[in-house]
Amino acid sequence: MPLTRRHFQKLLGSVITIPLIKSCRASEEKPQEDTHIITNKNNIVLSTWNNQRANLTAMGVLDTDNSDLLTAIEKGINTVEADPNDMSVGYGGRPDRDGNVTLDACIMDKNGEAGSVTYLQNYMHPISVARKVLESTPHVILSGSGAAKFASEQGYESVDLLTDKSKAEYAEWLKKAEYSPKVNIERHDTIGMIARNGIGEMSGGCSTSGLAYKMAGRVGDSPIIGAGLYVDGEYGCATATGLGELVLENCTTFLIVELLRHGYDVQSACEEAIKRIIKKNNTKDIQVGVIAMDIKGNTGAYSIQKGFNYVKSEGKNTTLNEANSYYR
Repeated sequence: MPLTRRHFQKLLGSVITIPLIKSCRASEEKPQEDTHIITNKNNIVLSTWNNQRANLTAMGVLDTDNSDLLTAIEKGINTVEADPNDMSVGYGGRPDRDGNVTLDACIMDKNGEAGSVTYLQNYMHPISVARKVLESTPHVILSGSGAAKFASEQGYESVDLLTDKSKAEYAEWLKKAEYSPKVNIERHDTIGMIARNGIGEMSGGCSTSGLAYKMAGRVGDSPIIGAGLYVDGEYGCATATGLGELVLENCTTFLIVELLRHGYDVQSACEEAIKRIIKKNNTKDIQVGVIAMDIKGNTGAYSIQKGFNYVKSEGKNTTLNEANSYYR
């Protein structure tokens, strides 16, 4: 196996950190109370919008091997990417103004290492390509033609992502060519998924075809670490959906996890992150929704507008829930 950046970092860390750790233990210190004790041993999966099939797929993987978090995330999101009826993700996604479907995705593992693709064309499963970036390259993000070349080299099949329905809608849109993001469009959008197993390990992923009829070249928050998705194995994880520009400008998911690190409970962290967006922007007709989970398995969700749904699976139970919102 070639020596990747990640392998090199781990090797370097093993050489450098051992003597540092020993030198810091010259005097015995009183052990601090462990605030990360895991009492909830259930596998837990959260996903944005009404993606119950995605959750059940992910839970099926975890029920077989609860350590295989990345596969659970990947296979769960794959179900939405392959669904032509979900016109905000993968196959059948609405195109940009030039008529091209361009996909963004990222994935993060339990150690916080990440892989991402942006502006990927003609490949149905950007979350799978993003995982390959994580596991097989020294990089975090591949974009555009470079991402497509990498996907081809990894054996993924090139396909036409436009369906008859998405072509017809695009043709109708061209008559006026008016651009206006819609709130809660069809009660789905980007799929963000986060998962935690019974020993507190967490991972997450995010996949989208982006805003319908966006400018060619536009990339939203979904593939950007700390915007559409963030995972910190010590504290928690979060993912976002909605108007990506606002999520990007506020580093929303990183903020949620950072608030967890500073002692916020999960729901309060979600609410604070959304309120910061509202404070800085005119959000009367704009939607952003977030879901989050801490290392203990506590969960939270919040949105700007009413109507943001999310799915929670824990143990044998899967429920569709509506998040609380700032504007009621």
